[in-house]
Amino acid sequence: MQDTLRIGTLVGGGDAVRVIPQIVGHGFESFSLTFWQTTGETDLAETAKRVRELAVQYNFVISSVGIFGNPLTNANGNEDTLASWERLIDTAHLFGTDMVSGFTGRLPGQSIDDSLPKFAEVFGELSKKAADRGLRIAFENCSMGGNWQSGDWNIAHNPQAWEKMFNVVPADNLGLEWEPCHQMVALIDPIPQLRKWTDKVFHVHGKDATIAWDIVKEYGIHGSKEYVWHRTPGFGDTNWADIITILRQAGYKGTIDIEGWHDPVYKDELEMTGQVHALNYLKHCRGGSFVPNPT
Repeated sequence: MQDTLRIGTLVGGGDAVRVIPQIVGHGFESFSLTFWQTTGETDLAETAKRVRELAVQYNFVISSVGIFGNPLTNANGNEDTLASWERLIDTAHLFGTDMVSGFTGRLPGQSIDDSLPKFAEVFGELSKKAADRGLRIAFENCSMGGNWQSGDWNIAHNPQAWEKMFNVVPADNLGLEWEPCHQMVALIDPIPQLRKWTDKVFHVHGKDATIAWDIVKEYGIHGSKEYVWHRTPGFGDTNWADIITILRQAGYKGTIDIEGWHDPVYKDELEMTGQVHALNYLKHCRGGSFVPNPT
């Protein structure tokens, strides 16, 4: 049997068939397939067919398919982002997943409040389209350098924004693709936040952060010195055993998929070294490998 909380990693959707066979042997139990701004020339049906064959062979699941761009505008490389959301909603079932994830988008250079009507228009329709197919939509909580007043990519990076989003589109199939890192960058404590928002956490990214509190206290967060670093789990400040406990207590049956390619130390030739360390660390935090009870 398999633990109901699988640990996996993110893989580019267009590279999935090439990359997964090279890394699945390390023990990854799930894969989240991602696209940047467009699904492009990827044949989604053929990719899904080949990925499903690999899933049977290696006993993994596809946790989600995601498109990361700005679906509220059709400029600056985002001309195909909304259409890509629609394509992934149409084909997600072929991958064996019930979840499509990504950024909400926002009106470039405008506030979260000003972006909400367009968000409601676009995701009011997309949430209905997804619900008709038995799918959920999960928004990543990354600011992409934006704040409340302005930004180019995403409004779903602050709990006040979540409240507003889920009020203007009160759909049960809209939720969060949550990770502690992005909240820690904003100096938010992720643990009590997670406990409060578990009913809206549909997917979890395995990404952590290290906060240099000595720099914060001496220089603040607007000086020239970095005060926080994105980290691969096992190298950051978060107690992932606590996160997994909170998720399990809430009945979470999804996955934690490592979002690599951000760590300032375990990068380049050390990327997979860091990811496999994170994989084994997260498995340890969930209690190790599944052990059946005596009958």
